[in-house]
Amino acid sequence: MLLKRKRFLLFSSLLAVGLTGCDNDHHYDSTPDKDKQPELNARNIKLLTINGLQFKDLNKNGKLDKYEDWRRDSETRTRDLVSKMTVEEKAGAMMHGTITLDENGRVDFPATDKEIRETQVNTFITRMAGDPNFISADNNRIQEIAENTRLGIPVTISTDPRNHFVNDPNATSVAAGSFSQWPETLGFAAINDAELVKTFADNARQEYRAVGIHMALSPQADLATEPRWGRINGTFGENNQIAKRLTQAYIEGFQNGSNGLNADSVITVVKHFAGGGPQRDGLDPHNIYGKEQDYPGDNLEYHLVPFEGAFAANVASVMPYYGQPVGLWYNGELIEEVGFGYNKQVLTDILRGRFGFKGVILSDWGILESCEGKCASGISDADIAAGVSPWSAGIGMSWGVENLTRQERVVKAVEAGIDQFGGTTNSSDLIAAINEKQLSTEAIDAAVSRIMLQKFKLGLFEKPFVDETKAAQMVGNPTFQARADEAQRRSQVLLKNDNNMLPLDVSGKKVFLHNMNATVAARYGLEVVDTPQQAELAILRVDTPHQNDPHYPFGSVDFGQLGFEDADTVELDKKAGNYSGSDDYALIKQIEALNIPVVLSVYLNRPAILTNVKDRVNVLMANFGASDEAVLDVITGKSKAEGTLPFELPSSWQEVLDQKPDVAHDTANPLYEMGAGIKL
Repeated sequence: MLLKRKRFLLFSSLLAVGLTGCDNDHHYDSTPDKDKQPELNARNIKLLTINGLQFKDLNKNGKLDKYEDWRRDSETRTRDLVSKMTVEEKAGAMMHGTITLDENGRVDFPATDKEIRETQVNTFITRMAGDPNFISADNNRIQEIAENTRLGIPVTISTDPRNHFVNDPNATSVAAGSFSQWPETLGFAAINDAELVKTFADNARQEYRAVGIHMALSPQADLATEPRWGRINGTFGENNQIAKRLTQAYIEGFQNGSNGLNADSVITVVKHFAGGGPQRDGLDPHNIYGKEQDYPGDNLEYHLVPFEGAFAANVASVMPYYGQPVGLWYNGELIEEVGFGYNKQVLTDILRGRFGFKGVILSDWGILESCEGKCASGISDADIAAGVSPWSAGIGMSWGVENLTRQERVVKAVEAGIDQFGGTTNSSDLIAAINEKQLSTEAIDAAVSRIMLQKFKLGLFEKPFVDETKAAQMVGNPTFQARADEAQRRSQVLLKNDNNMLPLDVSGKKVFLHNMNATVAARYGLEVVDTPQQAELAILRVDTPHQNDPHYPFGSVDFGQLGFEDADTVELDKKAGNYSGSDDYALIKQIEALNIPVVLSVYLNRPAILTNVKDRVNVLMANFGASDEAVLDVITGKSKAEGTLPFELPSSWQEVLDQKPDVAHDTANPLYEMGAGIKL
């Protein structure tokens, strides 16, 4: 609803938040059920009864405040709540912390209680996994702590993606009680079915809300235009139109429609604005040596297109990337060479201005921290042995503003457009900046209002607790997993099928397996043998080769070489180390010499160079996260591989070096073009 000019002048500071309701004592929700009692759940606070209706006394003052009145619209409630918050509470709301876990993987409640009470933080990421009974129970206890704070503001709990299959050759199935396991987003791009993506997201949404998770730190609308980049597996591939459609479907499924948030939504945080794919040399900006984003093809506009799908779906939140754009021009002006989280031209002019985004801008993790001399040198062998994390080692990603103090970085980020800082509960510098009048009250109130508005729209002030019994029934339920299994099968790509070898009758055949579970294979009638020499058939599963260096803070992010080579001949990226791929390549050559049929399935988390293996195998398949059952179903003809490549596969390392990181499918002579795939 557009504000009239008079109201615009009166409430101009709130227009940026997207708040549209009148702030008066009689403005109630316009729905017909405004006086219908909603379900309330509470553990330690009193309920007020007024005219036969019940309300939660969140601030424990014995009277009904506007923000406690569920009959009012969310905007009015937000304004009232923010007006009651102290500087410390507002600053705490602008932090997005991490729930501390104990040695058993459960929430460390002494630490969590202290953070909620003392830092006033009410948004946290959870990395708790396993039994949904435990996850829901611990999340309920977190809400109980929040209920006892001065204003009773509920906690918003976020998560990184947790519904994608990870291959483990030592496990016979996904652990009981885990979330439904679907292919990675690249697999959805391979199928290119928007309705399937929406179904996936809707199923995941129900699982998230069942255990008390309210925010998905996804999807990635980044594009796979630089084949060496280590985060391609979280994208929808290389084509911006496919990514646009599937990004929109993903958000509509998680947010339960395209009209913004409602009581059944999961907040989505589309990332990484303005596109995280064009990394110099494919190196990732978690590390100092990968901080630059290059645009030699002057192709920023191509990378903005997927975000149009997000905005069409009314995405609730946006996360900018760490990357520092180099030599990037927009509307005739050079973009400031600072990380996107500090970049006013990108966040205010493009995101808020051009695209009209009114939701929450959440920074990526750790942008406020400096390297403290550790970024270039990395983590020592002793640190690695001790399991020291980059966060506890004092590593930060404040690219382009390293010379500013932490307080100066806070000011610059908020002025650029950041509403909330990921990965920290330390609001001291924000408090100091507010008290020293370095940031305006209007700017802080607008940011906090955007954050609080989401909590109201999700219904968390009325119903923050979940039914722990129902959580166990919902998560990983057979219906959802059956859909996920079918998606795993469909998403595979058949690239080579000599003499129509597939589908293959494997019953009774002696088979040598590599990275595949023998128990699963036996269920298909295969007789598993110990060596290739004993076999009539070989079925191999391998990963895309990669390099990384554990001495760098985030060395686990793959980069460097993409091809299968001998260890002493591979041309390595000199910034990287620890090449993986030579052992798999040696095995493939060994089996080829035995002259037995070989079926090879390659997990493509990046565009592998398959030139050296293509002619050494009879069947070449690609997967993007698929169980052994899903792979064997395709091999044996129980199911068909319906996928096509969501990016092109280069034919050589030189072709990779010659392509431009911001330009899609621009290798001169790809081994397989985007869209390749044999249909049986």
